[in-house]
Amino acid sequence: MSDLLWQKPGVEIDQRIMRFLAGDDVVLDREFFLFDIEASKAHVEGLARIGIVTAQESADLVRELEQLGADFRSAAFVLDDRFEDGHSAIEARLIERLGDAGRKVHSGRSRNDQVLVASRLWLKAKLLELSSICAAVANICIYRAEHDVLPMPGYTHLQRAVVSSTAMWFAAFAEAFIDNAWRARQALALIDANPLGTAAGYGVNLPLDREYTTRKLGFARMQVSPIYAQLSRGKFELAALDALGAAVLDLRRLAWDLSLFTTAEFAFVRLPAPYTTGSSIMPNKRNPDVIELMRASYASVAAARTEIEQLLSLPSGYQRDLQGSKGAIFHGFHRGLDALALLPDLLAKMEWDAPRMRAAIEPAMYATDVAIEAAIAGVPFRDAYRAAAEAANAAGEGRTPEASLAARVSPGSAADLRLGALRARLAGLS
Repeated sequence: MSDLLWQKPGVEIDQRIMRFLAGDDVVLDREFFLFDIEASKAHVEGLARIGIVTAQESADLVRELEQLGADFRSAAFVLDDRFEDGHSAIEARLIERLGDAGRKVHSGRSRNDQVLVASRLWLKAKLLELSSICAAVANICIYRAEHDVLPMPGYTHLQRAVVSSTAMWFAAFAEAFIDNAWRARQALALIDANPLGTAAGYGVNLPLDREYTTRKLGFARMQVSPIYAQLSRGKFELAALDALGAAVLDLRRLAWDLSLFTTAEFAFVRLPAPYTTGSSIMPNKRNPDVIELMRASYASVAAARTEIEQLLSLPSGYQRDLQGSKGAIFHGFHRGLDALALLPDLLAKMEWDAPRMRAAIEPAMYATDVAIEAAIAGVPFRDAYRAAAEAANAAGEGRTPEASLAARVSPGSAADLRLGALRARLAGLS
């Protein structure tokens, strides 16, 4: 490991303690190393604006930071255990290439606001990705709701209840993922605040041009209070995980439906072949492993949220406990986004078995229609309900699923899905 930024003369470094202090920081910092470089470029230019570095030094530093980013992308530079973390690696590289100019870079900056700004930029990118995936899922669902109008059983308590349709099923998840896309944007709006220049949580005795770095880095606003910048670490990660968790919860329910619908007992759905795997011992098996792992992905998001929440039993000011939040947020977002990213293609290619679904619609599932029709004719609903219950097994006489669906005219139901309204909400995201 290179010389430590904080090392004091005469103090011997115990490598066991250093390994414990550093943890997985170097590996984890690879995730937002490029964001750290972008923030460093903005900081350098801000220092030039107040005369801490010269215009030439600023140009040289920005050039070397851009080269470091290119070297990192091409693997010519590897962030490894030569360095304590990504922040010290950036400073070491600049000192190696530019000497005293590199030694000026940390003026007015702490590793505390470095990690804050890099993680904010990373979270913004991930929330935009989340919103984009959710919008793609919603778009596929709306398209299939328009083009796949097949009768199927509707269930409550996992019992056959009323006639439903594939269009209603798709429309439900379309609206869910539109909400999830909006929620991702709302979380992004909360997080879209620039902490750069708050240093270790108490400001610095320099007239830092924080408005400039806010604009340069594309933040919507400046996070004003240095103390709150530290207090918001973990809080903002939880907000991002809440948005991710909402989408993955809907994914879990959708995956549960498909898990049931692909069983031989239901056989309503055929999955695309790449979304299934074979058994290691039973030659006859094709297993829906992908949707099962989609269903499991919420566990990683929930675990990440719990881990960060448990770290936050802290007083104000920076505490080293917060280092533990990085691994949690990375793992949660990777698992959640990887699962969600597979969903649009799955929904586009899955196939319904129309005859099997029609065969599962039994006469008693029309009993609700019978009761409501009697209520329309003036029979008090409770009386109509009792009469329909007594004759439930005969309720389907002379009826078809298509007629039942066509009569379902309440807004949002089978005969009035309001897909145009859903498309309008989806368009509002762009």
